[in-house]
Amino acid sequence: MKLQQLRYIWEVSRHNLNVSATAQSLYTSQPGISKQIRLLEDELGVEIFARSGKHLTRVTPAGESIIELAGQVLRLTDNIKHVSQEHSDERRGSMAIATTHTQARYALPPVIREFTGRYPDVALHMQQGTPRQIAQMVSDGQADFAICTESLDLFNDLVLLPCYRWNRCVLVPRGHPLAEADPLTLETLAAHPLVTYVFGFTGRSQLDDAFRAKGLSPNVVLTAADSDVIKTYVRLGMGVGIVAHMAVDPEQDDDLVALDAGHLFASSTTKIGIRRGTFMRGYMYDFLKGFAGHLERELVEAALEAGPRHEDELFRDIELPVR
Repeated sequence: MKLQQLRYIWEVSRHNLNVSATAQSLYTSQPGISKQIRLLEDELGVEIFARSGKHLTRVTPAGESIIELAGQVLRLTDNIKHVSQEHSDERRGSMAIATTHTQARYALPPVIREFTGRYPDVALHMQQGTPRQIAQMVSDGQADFAICTESLDLFNDLVLLPCYRWNRCVLVPRGHPLAEADPLTLETLAAHPLVTYVFGFTGRSQLDDAFRAKGLSPNVVLTAADSDVIKTYVRLGMGVGIVAHMAVDPEQDDDLVALDAGHLFASSTTKIGIRRGTFMRGYMYDFLKGFAGHLERELVEAALEAGPRHEDELFRDIELPVR
């Protein structure tokens, strides 16, 4: 059994059983991958993949267990490399962040600027996607941290670190009737067309829950994953925008009126998800503390040790900052 064979079956499963796509991603040949998978199956005495002719059709029950274990082995070998890097040069390496547009655009820039200034030799990679996609990236080992508000708790292998609480504001063009609304109510909002986040993004579930609790059916005429897109359509008169408070720039959005909506909706919590078993470099701990000051190294280590679904009690008495 070779590490190369384990990597092949892991990557093939991640590429939806497409051997050709796997070969391209690994810069090797399709026949070479197929041959090594066959050799591994012969050695183990079980089929990892079911086949129809030359095509892989599904992962067998035995294959599911083998591939899961192969992923663990590959992560451990990566950790060995990281240990050696940590001791050879603790200020050099790489770090991959998976996050949403709102976090990348509004929450992360000052943190990234400070981090890169302190660690210029750390290659930083940022990937954007839906909350589910970025959680999957971390679960699969494609990224070190997932930073978002929704969906992280759907992945049982992620340790979740609460970072800060936030709420929403209502955006309208200057001169809009709601600009002078006092008080602003859910009933008032429900009477207007709304432009807000796609379900599953940036705390959208709390917004829907608030209207539902009042027996209201909001008239959502347009949804987007990007708060800047929402603001664009508010400017076009499509409707009233509801966005994260942090997504309003007083200078760039001075043509819009931002109305605080914290009294209408439950606050949301942005969290960082880390796959249990991730080898944490020293600069990774520094990044976490830069993003959320209460994430001291000792607290993060305790959460990783406690593991998924057991880390919450560590944060029970911590008052999260509000942004």
